[in-house]
Amino acid sequence: MDTVIRGARVIDGTGAPSYRADVALREGRIAHLAPEGAPRPGGARTIDADGLALAPGFIDMHAHSDLAILRDPAHTAKAAQGVTLEVLGQDGLSYAPTDDTTLAAIREAITGWNGDGGDIDFDWRTVGGYLDRIDRQGTAVNAAYLIPQGSVRMLAMGWEDRPAAPDELATMKRLVAEGMEQGAMGLSSGLTYTPGMYASDAELTELCRVVAAWGGYYCPHHRSYGAGALEAYAEMVALTREAGCPLHLAHATMNFGVNQGRAPELLALLDAALADGADITLDTYPYTPGCTTLAAMLPSWANEGGPEATLARLADPATAARIRHVLEVEGADGCHGVPIEWDTIEISGVSDPALADHVGRTVAESAELRGEEPWVTALRLLTEDRLGSTILQHVGHEENVRAIMRHRVHTGGSDGILQGAKPHPRAYGTFPHYLGHYVRELGVLSLEECVAHLSGRPAARLRLPDRGLIREGYVADLVLFDPETVAATATFAEPRSLPTGIPHVFVAGRPVIEDGHRTDVLAGRAVRRTG
Repeated sequence: MDTVIRGARVIDGTGAPSYRADVALREGRIAHLAPEGAPRPGGARTIDADGLALAPGFIDMHAHSDLAILRDPAHTAKAAQGVTLEVLGQDGLSYAPTDDTTLAAIREAITGWNGDGGDIDFDWRTVGGYLDRIDRQGTAVNAAYLIPQGSVRMLAMGWEDRPAAPDELATMKRLVAEGMEQGAMGLSSGLTYTPGMYASDAELTELCRVVAAWGGYYCPHHRSYGAGALEAYAEMVALTREAGCPLHLAHATMNFGVNQGRAPELLALLDAALADGADITLDTYPYTPGCTTLAAMLPSWANEGGPEATLARLADPATAARIRHVLEVEGADGCHGVPIEWDTIEISGVSDPALADHVGRTVAESAELRGEEPWVTALRLLTEDRLGSTILQHVGHEENVRAIMRHRVHTGGSDGILQGAKPHPRAYGTFPHYLGHYVRELGVLSLEECVAHLSGRPAARLRLPDRGLIREGYVADLVLFDPETVAATATFAEPRSLPTGIPHVFVAGRPVIEDGHRTDVLAGRAVRRTG
């Protein structure tokens, strides 16, 4: 054997009770499990796991590392958490499929998520080309990909807010089929982000039919997490059932004051659909604030035509006044139909260093320091930072977070944006925060249940035949952690702090974290849809 992990508390990813065993690895796979009392295997290397838990590597079902894994393949932010696979291409906007014109627009539109990409050689235009690039370069953790519906719509018909013509819909269906054939796991949407939000349910249903035919799933950031959230969830359930497509609800939260304490209503909706035969899963992050860009708060009509058109509208006093009224009085669709509260909008990052003094303050706080109204401060940030500012939105509710994470179809996703001076700590802390805070400290989930939520269940959603469980013959993506000390140290004040209590992480049997430190191993590769 290459490596033998001796005396581990094996938590196999199914939710079953743990057991003590030696686990032997060979040629990137789990070669042998020797329960306590059985003959002990030998190997070239032995790790004493007494007192430690061995789990399948964690799967981040909602990641925004699309450029981060190319920019910094060491990817310590995720590897140190025990993440061995993350799902990219989220929220309907990413970098494949594309062409030269669309790529330039996408890079500008999601600078706040991934940076402008000026340090990246964009030597791909297809989904397969992007996945091949990951394989050529290597990375610390594996990566899977969802076809971004907003990018597909942009490629077929630009940023226009109108129904797709038959030939445009045919183009979108072809692009989705090609992406699935090249290895994508499914389709994502950002239905509060332009241009994906301009799609009708009928258009989305047709795309989901294509995804279903290839064995994939649909992962929508749906049309509202605020006013009308339950209706938005119901819309996605009905749409995917009509299309015959599995549904995975992205960052399935119930936010804003209008939804305080209403998680049971969402879970009742899902339980009824599941009882009726629907194929539904969801992911959440274990924190109350959300994270996105400041520009995402704007009404959809203000973003029509792309970033340059948005900036032109903001520069026009009359149009800017209209945008302000929608934001502050009516409730913009970009802000989930809820009037914006500037004291809940914290600036977490800026693209222009000259604006760095806003970071870590709410818009209301920055405005007070400058003796101006919050809208004036927000408008300056939007225009001077060219829509590149990221925000934390403090609109969540702890009781909703806990209720949803207990559900039997729940999985873990960080929704982690790695850009900005003060990113959301979920990018560095999601998985140890589940294990330390919600398992050990609060007992919301048992350790075995939680590991299943973070490994076996997401692997089943991705239809991975040999990942997500500790089984002989499975890929040796594994995390060895101390249940008594594992914890997230990332905070809102110090968001890039690495976790404790995770001494060893293996990807394909090779150590990417060893004795708590990042190695130089780049064993991660693209994980493509199978079947």
